[in-house]
Amino acid sequence: MRRAIAAILSVTALFVGASLMARPAQAEAGDLGVRIRGIAVLPTAESNGIQPTLGNSQLRAGNAVVPELDFTYFFSDNIAAELILATTRHQIEGRGGIANLGNAASAWLLPPTLTLQYHFNPGGDFQPYLGAGLNYTMFYGEDADGALINAVGATKVEAEDSFGLAVQAGLDYRIAENLFLNVDVKYVRISTDVTLRTANIGVQRTTLDINPVIVGVGIGYRFSLF
Repeated sequence: MRRAIAAILSVTALFVGASLMARPAQAEAGDLGVRIRGIAVLPTAESNGIQPTLGNSQLRAGNAVVPELDFTYFFSDNIAAELILATTRHQIEGRGGIANLGNAASAWLLPPTLTLQYHFNPGGDFQPYLGAGLNYTMFYGEDADGALINAVGATKVEAEDSFGLAVQAGLDYRIAENLFLNVDVKYVRISTDVTLRTANIGVQRTTLDINPVIVGVGIGYRFSLF
């Protein structure tokens, strides 16, 4: 996590420096920005041991690349709130004692995230920002992979919803009237309790930390609601 936050802060420092060369392009209270991004969701953590039988085995969520829709509302020139909406499907890889299985399961994540942002240089073409907020991740469509079923029998996978913090850094670059390119990096805390109900070794449980870095690139349109 420390490395992810350090990378976010470093990128933001570069954005702030670049903003000194921008020409006026003022954001105002009441503006609404709508963006479409392509995002890469890159998990940085894995589970602890699967208890009680597979204590030397872990699970890890794989990467995913998906489109994302987000909305940013400006309360003032500098202060805004952003809501991001996307859903991702992740392969859940076996690690440790079950690494030979490859993919053990899969699951869909729906992680709406709301952040409060501070936008630097609202009068310029380069408009970097920092944000922090909350994430609520809903898990659905959990399925055991055939390799896991072959190893431990018919298996039902259940993952509990997650609530955690999010931090971000990004840059809007004005390319035309009301039209912006966007680059954004987030770190989101996602941790879920996973239950495997198997036919051969009974109920197994673990806590799967996902904690992804989310890198996005997209385009947005900003307009006034009033």
